[in-house]
Amino acid sequence: MKILICGQQGQVAQALQATLSGVGTLVVLGRDRLDLARPEHIRQQVRHIAPDLIINAAAHTAVDLAESEPELAFAINASGPGVLAEEAALLGAPLIHYSTDYVFDGSKPAPYNEADTPNPLGVYGKSKLAGEQAIAAAHAQHLILRTSWVYSSHGRNFLLTMQRLLQEKPELRVVADQIGAPTWAGSIARSTLALIERWQAGHAGAWGTYHLTNQGETSWFGFAQAIGNALREQGKPCAALLPIPSSDYPTPAARPSNSRLDCSRLQREWGVSQPDWQTALRECLAGQA
Repeated sequence: MKILICGQQGQVAQALQATLSGVGTLVVLGRDRLDLARPEHIRQQVRHIAPDLIINAAAHTAVDLAESEPELAFAINASGPGVLAEEAALLGAPLIHYSTDYVFDGSKPAPYNEADTPNPLGVYGKSKLAGEQAIAAAHAQHLILRTSWVYSSHGRNFLLTMQRLLQEKPELRVVADQIGAPTWAGSIARSTLALIERWQAGHAGAWGTYHLTNQGETSWFGFAQAIGNALREQGKPCAALLPIPSSDYPTPAARPSNSRLDCSRLQREWGVSQPDWQTALRECLAGQA
């Protein structure tokens, strides 16, 4: 099986490369070889490679920057995935695409399920929702996997930022009124592998949109506490943490206060579940050592 992975240096893309290495022939294209902002370039590359499966792990993920460059965000997050889906449909190849909790506004008091109506707050969420809609409109076999608060031992993310700041500063203020599930890129890659294996074995569930996060919930402050505790266990210095409201940390793009996603449908339809976020964090940190 030939698998095209769109994205090369991102957190999920790197985890996929490590996890799927034995599944088939991986063709991994970064932005220099597959630019999602260039539709005809996408078509040429996909038709040349003719993959059996396409996995799109590329995206414009700079949430605040997207507010000032909406055209680029929509090109990469909406138009590009739509073209990938159209080409996947022509090939008869499934498409796996990653989306986000930011398609919701966070006003629901309970975890969001796939039947809830999206209402994104900012450009990033709107562009990702438009990408979901473009993929669905192409009528390809597809899995849209919404995840949240992604981190890994590579790239730029909350885990690595906190590890650095907690060791550099005597005190750190972290938002405590946004709730979600920190999700390790390794868990996303493992779940993707499980989905591929079920599809290959003829045990695929329904195609469509699913939620995929590590289990449990916490705040950014709680996530920072867990990272700090791990540093202390290693005998490293750690700043004092102070919880603050979102209003004390204004950003160009508004964040949903509730990012919790109900992932039970993925378990029911595909038999795929994820570990709790604390277990996943320990696994990530153990691999980082």
